[in-house]
Amino acid sequence: MGGKPLALAPMDDVTDMPFRLLCKAHGADLLYTEFIQSELLIHGGKRPTKRLEFDEAERPIGIQLYGSAQNALQQAVGIVEAVRPDFIDINCGCWAKKIAGRGDGAGLLRDLRRFESVVRTVIDAAHAPVTVKTRLGWDDSSIVILDAARLVEQCGAQALTVHCRTREQGYSGRADWLWLERIKQVIGIPLIGNGDLETPEDVKRMFETGCDGAMIGRGAICNPWIFEQAKYYLETGEHLPPPSPQERIGECLRFLEANCRYKGEAWGVLEFRKYYSGLLRGLPGLDALRAELMRLDELEMVQERLMREAHALAPTPARMS
Repeated sequence: MGGKPLALAPMDDVTDMPFRLLCKAHGADLLYTEFIQSELLIHGGKRPTKRLEFDEAERPIGIQLYGSAQNALQQAVGIVEAVRPDFIDINCGCWAKKIAGRGDGAGLLRDLRRFESVVRTVIDAAHAPVTVKTRLGWDDSSIVILDAARLVEQCGAQALTVHCRTREQGYSGRADWLWLERIKQVIGIPLIGNGDLETPEDVKRMFETGCDGAMIGRGAICNPWIFEQAKYYLETGEHLPPPSPQERIGECLRFLEANCRYKGEAWGVLEFRKYYSGLLRGLPGLDALRAELMRLDELEMVQERLMREAHALAPTPARMS
């Protein structure tokens, strides 16, 4: 993991191939698939199998697994390695009740022996490098990240990503980046910080904690340009001009078309609705435009409406005197 990469966080129902390629085009250095449950993968479920797919242009890319059953994890690693990812990432941080409540994801932070067993099982079964993503602890009264970080390194993981919230917080409150400096003091493997990265200034401040990489999640959903914006700011101390309305509409169209090619038109258009607010942010009359787009269910209809909008917003050529 050379340099100080900017990573796109794995996010369920967000970081599929079209979205990853969008962020890659705008400067994301490191990509991850959506998480895949090991037990479902070994039984050949359609959804987890689909999540193994990636384009060669996405490299370096990691496939993220979760689960805690030793046999299932071992078999899942074999299935994952058949598609040749650059690394395997273990999800030890998902806070969703249906996952953490059963002892997987962030639930592993309540039992560090189980946490260690999961990490060792994957590393022992894998030929590819293995990384781990986790949180600070279950709640404020049980912050275990320093012990967990040591275990991750002792087990042989190649890097650790920490979302600086507890499981109980979910996405509420503020991520506590002060822990990153403390974690960096107890491990020698690369540390990637995650949580509340929304601006280039945020990325700069996170690197000042000593992190070796920065992982951007929700900030990229609303602003996939953040990777190139952050890199430019880190290099020059200045800001790139924001995308113009025409650039935003053009990117929205390209992303929508890629989404439909990957998922089929009907689902591709329907599922894309969650992106309009972010991609088209700042357009005049956005609320009305978005409301109109939300009612359209055919690709050609959306394309036509967005192209009309782009034409209406185009600068008027100056008259010759």
